[in-house]
Amino acid sequence: MKFPLKILTPICILITIFVGSSLCISCTEKKAKESTETVVLTTERTVTNTSITEKTRAMKVLLINGSPNEFGSTFTALSEVAKTLNQEGIETEIIHIGKHAMQGCTACRKCRGESDKCIFDDLVNEVAEKAKEADGFVFGSPVYYASANGSMSAFLDRLFYSQSKYFAHKPGAAVVAARRAGTTASLDQLNKYFTINQMPVVSSQYWNMVYGNNAEEVKKDLEGMQIMRTLGRNMAWLLKSIEAGKQAGLELPEREQRVSTNFIR
Repeated sequence: MKFPLKILTPICILITIFVGSSLCISCTEKKAKESTETVVLTTERTVTNTSITEKTRAMKVLLINGSPNEFGSTFTALSEVAKTLNQEGIETEIIHIGKHAMQGCTACRKCRGESDKCIFDDLVNEVAEKAKEADGFVFGSPVYYASANGSMSAFLDRLFYSQSKYFAHKPGAAVVAARRAGTTASLDQLNKYFTINQMPVVSSQYWNMVYGNNAEEVKKDLEGMQIMRTLGRNMAWLLKSIEAGKQAGLELPEREQRVSTNFIR
């Protein structure tokens, strides 16, 4: 049966419009569905990232001020390190060892036998308790005759001998303050506490020292203050790297049974 051209033309146009509209509706629905799926995936990914962030453990660094002057040159240097660590998301606590005389080690060895702490129950044992949970350490001292001051030396001798297990494999750094000289010799002394105890030593862009006879003069040592900030960032980076290794399942190095050798036969 043949239809006149005048009738076929309108019918073809109507069919074309109907089919085209159906296709457009189908495409729109498909795009909307894809868009919805994309939103869901994005949301799920965000939740996953949030979950990982919530599981990240807060890290903390203990900073020990070995100067008898609580808010002097050494404190100023340590504060600059602490401020930088805080900016990097690391918690900090500055502990002042005080002005009173610090008992030295008497080599009684009771911390290795009868007790797991120093027999002199003072700040040494208090800091040891905090060291259990701490992730890193910064020890600061003024320079006395090209070495750390006497109270700081006595404090560290007892702390590391009685509680060395709480420091092993945790980053440590030394900071010294001087009017003029003796800084590198003092740093050598302090760093030995770290290197005998399997602690990674944190460095800066220069040796960790500031110059000044008081807090205000130290603040004018612009290079010294920058060294402290660099030290803080390096400490934060190392702490985060160690934590990332733990999260990835990296274990601490295997430790051999200790061997002690005397040179006298």
